[in-house]
Amino acid sequence: MSYINTDILTINGNYFDTIKIGSNLPLVLIAGPCAIETKDHTFYMAENIKKICDDLKIQFIYKSCYDKDCRSSPKSFHGVGIDEGLKILEEVRSEFKIPVTSDFSSVEWAEHTGIVCDMVQVPAYLCRQTSILRAAAKTKKPINLKKGQFMSPWNIRNSVKKLKEFGNDQILLTDRGTFFGYDMLVNDMRCFQIMSETKQPVCYDATHSIQLPTSLGNLSGGQREFIPALVRAAVGAGINALFLEVHDNPEKALSDPYTQLNIKDLKPLLSHAIRLHQTVLEINKNWDLSNVC
Repeated sequence: MSYINTDILTINGNYFDTIKIGSNLPLVLIAGPCAIETKDHTFYMAENIKKICDDLKIQFIYKSCYDKDCRSSPKSFHGVGIDEGLKILEEVRSEFKIPVTSDFSSVEWAEHTGIVCDMVQVPAYLCRQTSILRAAAKTKKPINLKKGQFMSPWNIRNSVKKLKEFGNDQILLTDRGTFFGYDMLVNDMRCFQIMSETKQPVCYDATHSIQLPTSLGNLSGGQREFIPALVRAAVGAGINALFLEVHDNPEKALSDPYTQLNIKDLKPLLSHAIRLHQTVLEINKNWDLSNVC
């Protein structure tokens, strides 16, 4: 019996091989820049992340947002907008034969996001919002539900229950850190086992977890140097998928410049994560830790 035992989430598409996320399966990567900046940059990032993933034989879902509706300042870069953004993601999907995902922050955006994206993402700060959850479920696409920084891992089950009652049980639960005082996030690695009690696969968002929310006044800082150690801890805890925001020049990124992983560091980080994940799967085959107390 697996220490973390979940059902399987399936992502189907015409352009790519079926992706399955869940217990006793290979690690899956969700990765890309925080926000869509330009079409050329999006294509560059998708092509180069795909090359790394092909080399390492890890399946991945390309993630980038068309509208960052949670920015602290109205002067911050919010994205290229839904029309241009979804057009770019659709072209990425077709050109590189990879699934794509983006979050949405307004009920009105859900249907169009679901038409283009192979997975829709519910932002952490909206994870309890009934109207958003209903709209996500209605897309009939798998949902990446990010646990709010304010929410305990056991309370995410209420959001899961809503999604299922709205007719969608293809749900990935992602932890992105929990508020610890002011301007600080911490990760409780127990959360993956607790969230998996819903039988939904679990994911770790390593780049948002090292964020220092609005620590720079109207901009969030971050501690990028802690990403590798936290990834190892989360993989060791039994995650089924890994979420990383990746950029070729993080310091110049238009969104979240202090938290995105430099793409030059992606391959070694993934190599370690994959090897550790395989070790965890092997241990789970031979050890039943379900009754440890």
